[in-house]
Amino acid sequence: MKKIARLQLALAQGKISRRGFMQQGLAAGISLAALTGATAKAEASTPQKGGVLRVAKGHGSTTDVLDPGKIENGYTIALSLGGYQGYLTQIDADGLVQPSLAESWESSPDAKTWVFTLRQGLEFHNGRNVTPEDVIASVNHHLKEGTTSAAAPLVAAVTRMAADGPRNVVIELESGNADFPAIMSDYHLAIMPAADDGSILWQDHIGCGAYRIESHQAGIQTILTRHDNHWTDAVAHADRIELLSIIDQSARISALISGDVHAIDRVDLKTATLLGRKPGVELVTADGTLHYSFPMLCDRAPFDDRDVRMAVKYAVDRQELVDKILFGFGQVGNDHPIGANQRYHNDTLEQRAYDPDKARHHLKKAGHDRLKIELRASDAAFAGAVDAALLMQNSMRDAGIDLEVKRTPNDGFWAEHWMKSPFISSYWSGRPVEDQMFSTAYQSGVSWNETHWSNDRFDTLLIAARAELNDARRREMYHEMQQLVHEDGGALIPMFASYVFGVSDKIGRPEKVAANWDMDGERWMERWWIK
Repeated sequence: MKKIARLQLALAQGKISRRGFMQQGLAAGISLAALTGATAKAEASTPQKGGVLRVAKGHGSTTDVLDPGKIENGYTIALSLGGYQGYLTQIDADGLVQPSLAESWESSPDAKTWVFTLRQGLEFHNGRNVTPEDVIASVNHHLKEGTTSAAAPLVAAVTRMAADGPRNVVIELESGNADFPAIMSDYHLAIMPAADDGSILWQDHIGCGAYRIESHQAGIQTILTRHDNHWTDAVAHADRIELLSIIDQSARISALISGDVHAIDRVDLKTATLLGRKPGVELVTADGTLHYSFPMLCDRAPFDDRDVRMAVKYAVDRQELVDKILFGFGQVGNDHPIGANQRYHNDTLEQRAYDPDKARHHLKKAGHDRLKIELRASDAAFAGAVDAALLMQNSMRDAGIDLEVKRTPNDGFWAEHWMKSPFISSYWSGRPVEDQMFSTAYQSGVSWNETHWSNDRFDTLLIAARAELNDARRREMYHEMQQLVHEDGGALIPMFASYVFGVSDKIGRPEKVAANWDMDGERWMERWWIK
């Protein structure tokens, strides 16, 4: 079995021919029937070049911009991560950090100084070579005065950057960060051409990714073609990519079934199983860090009272939401954003369950016999967000909370209500490492802190954990941070959802898909092919 597996891998990687596979297999005593079956399987998993790959995303807006500090939805993330942008590092299907534009890196013993070595001959889509100065300008884009970049807290510790020869970039940090290579894979931290004044030329839509943008209509469609001078030919198998924004779920599903597109995200979980039974359609699921949340603004009454926040958390029947909103495609959440499969997940925290008596206890401590609150809910957050709000309305009633659900249109929901209205529906795709998630959305004062929560102890631990190289002590710190968010934070996180997407059987893809983002880590442009 080991012999045939090795031969099968060599055939899939193009290291031996089909004839060589059969000859070596027969010489090793493997039966003709077994070799024939293995050949078919290997050839099916071998990427083929050519064709047009069309994908529809349930994201996108006419107001989207491709400023790397401001991209924030599934459309622009996919366009960047596996499309026209290049990054120093990348996350593979196993959740591990791998080289990308940087072929290697090394750090000082205290993880405060990092040296990234760029690959030889990297090229932007306009033919210009990628240099250390481009890396420096790209990171500085998120550090400039007055920045609102969501990546600002990720690179805030950078104190100095310098080129060391034609390929090395030296980055010095205020304090150590053992996860810094993983941080550099963040979709905001694309490497773009530097202008003469040290800024980046993001408006030109020039990147160094596997594909180049031919045309872009925000919130409608982007056309891309393969970048012939990309650093590796092991990715980007389709000649052309057509990325479409189709927000309406029914229209998106119809496009897949009719064959107008090859893949869609955000499958309707109510009908997901039925969709998977359609001829020519495959339903793909992946468990990762995606979670659905209901953030409460901790600086706005009544949620500025911790006991009110605790009452709300105890007043939600989480299992009911998993059963009726996720239809089993997920699991209950515990009011912190770290997934069960992540390295430092705190599995010692008691799972918070629906408990009307405890909810009333906290309401009483906050000085309320009953409490009336308003929730802005929109399916722009996630499919079923409004239905989830109505289920919460029912469970909260028995806990002494009268929840008024304000159904809000999808269009303009994020601009009008995210981090503005006191209690809304939301979602997070999560991040591959704990520091990245906490620094982006939970550190005091960062631009994407959607609950406006601030906790001095949490902030202290966050900085200390980055620099801690002892794994046991680091684990203790991340466990305590999760406990603080769980017990004090403003995020109600009742469920973690599986990524569920539909793919045509005309599409080939790796056997294992990444789960750090939707649709194979949003690197489907690089990894998938037309059969």
